Amino acid sequence: MRNFMVIGRSVAVAERGMAATSHPQATLAAVEILKAGGNAVDAAIAAVAVQGVVEPQMTGIGGDCFALYSPKAGAPIALNGSGRTPAKTDAGKYADAAERDIPPTSPEAVTVPGAIDAWCRLIADHGSKPLDEIFRPAITAAEQGFCITPRVAADWEHFRSRIESNADAAAQYLPGGRLPVVGDIRSQPALGRTLRQIARDGRKAFYGGAVADEIIGILRGMGGAHSAEDFAAHESDYVNPISASYRDYEIAECPPNGQGLAALMIMRTLAGFDVKSMSEADRIHLLAEATKAAYRARDAFFGDPAVNPVDAAWFLSDRYIDAIRARIDMKRASAAEAWDDIEHRDTVYVTVVDRDLNAISLINSLFYPFGSGIYAPKSGVLLHNRGWSFRARSGHPNSLGPRKRPMHTIIPGMMMQNGRAVMPFGVMGGHYQAAGHANLISNVLDLGLDIQSAAEAPRTFAFDGVLSLETMISPDIKDDLAARGHDVRWSGEPIGGCQAIRIDHERGILLGASDHRKDGLALGF
Repeated sequence: MRNFMVIGRSVAVAERGMAATSHPQATLAAVEILKAGGNAVDAAIAAVAVQGVVEPQMTGIGGDCFALYSPKAGAPIALNGSGRTPAKTDAGKYADAAERDIPPTSPEAVTVPGAIDAWCRLIADHGSKPLDEIFRPAITAAEQGFCITPRVAADWEHFRSRIESNADAAAQYLPGGRLPVVGDIRSQPALGRTLRQIARDGRKAFYGGAVADEIIGILRGMGGAHSAEDFAAHESDYVNPISASYRDYEIAECPPNGQGLAALMIMRTLAGFDVKSMSEADRIHLLAEATKAAYRARDAFFGDPAVNPVDAAWFLSDRYIDAIRARIDMKRASAAEAWDDIEHRDTVYVTVVDRDLNAISLINSLFYPFGSGIYAPKSGVLLHNRGWSFRARSGHPNSLGPRKRPMHTIIPGMMMQNGRAVMPFGVMGGHYQAAGHANLISNVLDLGLDIQSAAEAPRTFAFDGVLSLETMISPDIKDDLAARGHDVRWSGEPIGGCQAIRIDHERGILLGASDHRKDGLALGF
């Protein structure tokens, strides 16, 4: 039981259904769908559609999506809803550029958005409600307006330069040059009209017709290779989840092109240590060393498996993981990494469990805050920039090329036991997500924290040669880690965000969590 003298939030408790998201309006939309007889898939899509309206800096229909779905808490199904580059992409366009990155606001950074196809696929295969009912809360928010919440306002201000880079985006998101403040009411009428069209006509309303024509015209006008054929050909793929054991549980993740494999590698590394008996400084150090080892492999080998297959079994094998554990010195930090990757920030995560214990873990993203900044004003679609993570040089598994998916940081998770789902979960925060998955699971299974306390616990992240600490961690621990050779710094912003739902099969109840780093909450009935 948590300490009620300490500032925090109690775990949410319910019996017949639960939703957890990073925005209260999205959580409410999901719960209302559940109460109206919808299932977990219906509710999750309703929630994420709302978030695309009320958290436009984080997500939207111009982004990508991944999901793990456990029907009746059974074996999970994985859906890869990420988009591909155009068929006529010039792989060598940036080969001689001074920078290694694809420009973040370029048309090459925009792969065909996969979210709408993923949502429609999930509803068609596993949902129970029609799209017009599922999209109704999002359409209402877009057309009638929504209130700006505190974290959304802070992000909007912090990342305003991205929307200022595009005149159409600035007209929509900074009317008159004015930033929204907490409590302001904003609307997205063009997006509302597009959501209505999709609700009526399905995916073809996005991947064909006026919406696709507008997006393609804008991208081609900027020098992009996108075509009507690229949009029409896009489809999501069901893929086999990958998993690894941690203590008495099995953790399922989506396979590459996401970084779920890195999360499992970190967990496999931690599993060889008595984490429960360690000091907080030792636990932070161990997580940092395990993270660095897993991310070395991620950045060297992960990409689109259709082009460069990734041997997940090898990276999770005893031989590989034992070698990582053997190199960890609990007294000394390993050498700083020469990271050859960019910062990934922008995501929303949704989890829902319904009365029949159907459980979904879903994550949707624009990549960077406000994505590429490229905005289609007639359709209200703000485009992501997932292609920014491609390597400009050829020969790398994640190099730019035609009909390719980039390496993704967004990863939904599912904790299983004895063949049953016991906790859909996700941790937002770009690069941090793989380390965040491992940290959350360790907090729950090693430290015995309830999921709300586990999500609220102070976070750390070893990345780009720096060990960042949230300011809730004591200065004494910071000094201890510095003495081991870490370049330790206080993080200038919260590290990630988390939602999770624990399924208590024995008692028939649901326990939900959404941490304080975002505006959201868990709510059930």
